[in-house]
Formats: sequence, C-alpha cells, structure tokens
Amino acid sequence: MNSSVNRPSSSSSSRVFVYETLRQSITTLNLKPGVAISEKEIAAELNVSRTPVREAFLQLAHDQLLEVRPQRGSFVTLIDLDQVEDARFIREQLEVGIVRLACSTFSEDDQQKMETNLILQEQMMKNQKYDELFKLDGEFHRLIASSCGKVKVAEMIQHMNVHFDRLRMLSLSSNLNWEAIYNHHQNILKAIVNQNEDQAEQVMKEHLSLITVDQVALKKQFPIYFK
Repeated sequence: MNSSVNRPSSSSSSRVFVYETLRQSITTLNLKPGVAISEKEIAAELNVSRTPVREAFLQLAHDQLLEVRPQRGSFVTLIDLDQVEDARFIREQLEVGIVRLACSTFSEDDQQKMETNLILQEQMMKNQKYDELFKLDGEFHRLIASSCGKVKVAEMIQHMNVHFDRLRMLSLSSNLNWEAIYNHHQNILKAIVNQNEDQAEQVMKEHLSLITVDQVALKKQFPIYFK
C-alpha cells in the first residue's frame, strides 16, 4: 500500500497515520470496493501495532468505508450511489457559493497558481496519468476556496467526499470525460477572472453533474464495485 501520509512521530499519532493512509487508499481505489483487509496484515505493512489499526478500522466503519462482518472479517464498502448523490448535492451548494465569492476576491497570484495547475492538468492528460490528474483536479478546487478564504470549507467538503471521489477516480481511470473536466476548469477560471458570478455558477454546476452522467457507464463496466 503506497502512502503519501507522513509517518507517525509518536504512538499517539499512529492511529491518525493508519486512518489517513487507509482512507487515502480507499479513496484512490488502491483498496478496491469489496476487498477484504485484515488488522494483522495492515499492521505489518505499515509497521505499527494492532491497536491503532483496530482504532482506525472502527473510525472507517463509522465513516461507512469499512464493513465489519462477524466471523468473516472487514471489507471495504461498495460504492453507494445514494451517498455519492448526497455528497454531490452538498458539494454543489458549497462550491457554487465559493466560486461566486471568488469572483470578487481573486488576485493575480491566484490566477497564476490556477493557470499553472491547468498546464499540469493538460500534461497529465497527454501522458494518461489519471492518478496525478485526480490530485490536480482536487487542488484546482482547493485553490478557488483558498482565493476567497474558504479553506476550512474545502477541507469539510474533502472529508465528506470519499464516495464521490471513489466514483470520480473510477471515471478518470476509465478515461470517460478528461476533456470535459479540463474544459470546465478552463471556463470556471475564465468566469472568475471576468468576475462573472452567474457564468461561474453555471459552469460549476455543469462540472459537478458530470459524475451523474458517468454513473450508468461505470456501474455497467464495474458492477461488483457498486452497492
């Protein structure tokens, strides 16, 4: 299991390290929906004791990312499209507000950062590196939030976004809509720079609805991943 999460510096941070590592692996589909995982194997792989792993498993079960089946083990939950839609709906309400606010707070430095992000997105599309494109997509939205002082809101969106993100990662890995995502990002930036709140809102809504369009094709292609 590959992880970009920082290694724990003390026993008190081991649970957070295990939790964040597993959560990241579930989000990016490194741990696929329905796969069984064991406390013993995770503890050995991450070089920690069983206690923080057990605590992380409990938190992930609370987040509905792990399902504990008595006498059978722990399994990564299947993608729940009802939860995906709930996350999409909440995310739309928050991100529409953020993008409208950004239209009046955007700076030249913000614009430069987002233009650099788009250049990298284009490179990742050409190189078919969907995992890097996934990270840049998330960073693009965080940059918008940062430009108007709503980083905490962006963090809240990220925390509740795992089911949505798993479907998004599946979509990116299937190369369903890379061009559409990139074009939306370009148009969102253009609307923000032009201080056109209504246009920014419209494109953001269209952008976040892409995942709804992809659901049918993805469920047909990967039926065992879905609840």
